[in-house]
Amino acid sequence: MSYDWWSQAFPDGQKSLKIRDRAGRNVRISYGEKGEGQPLFLMHGIGSWSYGWRHLIEPLSRQFRVICFDAKGHGFSDKPWNFEDPGYQIDGCRQIIEQLCDRPAVIVGQSLGALIALAMVQEYPQLCSHLVLINVPIFLDELPNWWMNLLAYIPLKGVQAIDRLQWVRGVAPIVRKTVKFFRREVVVDPTKITSEEVYWITYPYIEFPGAISNYVEDLQIALRQIQSLQRKQPNFISRVREKLPETNQPTLILWGKQDRWFSFTHGEKLHQCLPNSTLKLIKNCGHDAAAVAPQVIEAETIDFLARNSAEFSSIESSNRRSI
Repeated sequence: MSYDWWSQAFPDGQKSLKIRDRAGRNVRISYGEKGEGQPLFLMHGIGSWSYGWRHLIEPLSRQFRVICFDAKGHGFSDKPWNFEDPGYQIDGCRQIIEQLCDRPAVIVGQSLGALIALAMVQEYPQLCSHLVLINVPIFLDELPNWWMNLLAYIPLKGVQAIDRLQWVRGVAPIVRKTVKFFRREVVVDPTKITSEEVYWITYPYIEFPGAISNYVEDLQIALRQIQSLQRKQPNFISRVREKLPETNQPTLILWGKQDRWFSFTHGEKLHQCLPNSTLKLIKNCGHDAAAVAPQVIEAETIDFLARNSAEFSSIESSNRRSI
């Protein structure tokens, strides 16, 4: 199987830039881009990387300059061993957009990527013209399943020690079978899960030291945030919730009707709290909407932008006339 997914997805293949983390260290971020026009960023969720947008890169690039990046600690980007604070991704996201764009971007985020996108836009509204949020975990009251909870309680230093030894390479077939089994939770039809997608989803965790540690650390950060919510203590998620009425970017909320991790009722609640928002529920779709319903996401995103952006509406009209 080819080991260069980037060159298949993007004309210039895998590219990189450097950001500085909160401790002042340089971190290399991997990204790819395709198309021209208004920049459109695709932000993946926890345990994912740019490959998660595989079905949307090409179709969206016909209208936009599509940019996918692997968040710090994910995919092909650097995976520092230092411990992080909640919301550390926000500043990294800001730096990436500022380096790659000279105009406000459309930002499309799924799951944790959607939560980070929303939080980033609240702090740096000038960077975003329109926002698309897919299955965003803003009203969660627990981690989605038992194995996430299990990993969230394992001492992180122990995970890092094992991760440095790259033991997972020796059990790669077992890892892939396990991921394929649990992937049934995020799709509606398990028979459509392919060996190729499991291979690429797991690739960074098998090949790159630090990937598993960063995944576990993100779970532990999420667990602490949930615990703080339950105790009514100040936390990252509550701050995002409090700022919802002040978030004015035109926003499209997309939600899988069969999302087993976060109920579509969370999307309805978010729509009520978020001014200037539109809600669309996707039928026969679970949590990983980008993999299960890319055609719906593409169509709804383009329609939403055509209705909320004079610039894109004129481009869309011109395209229709030329057909």
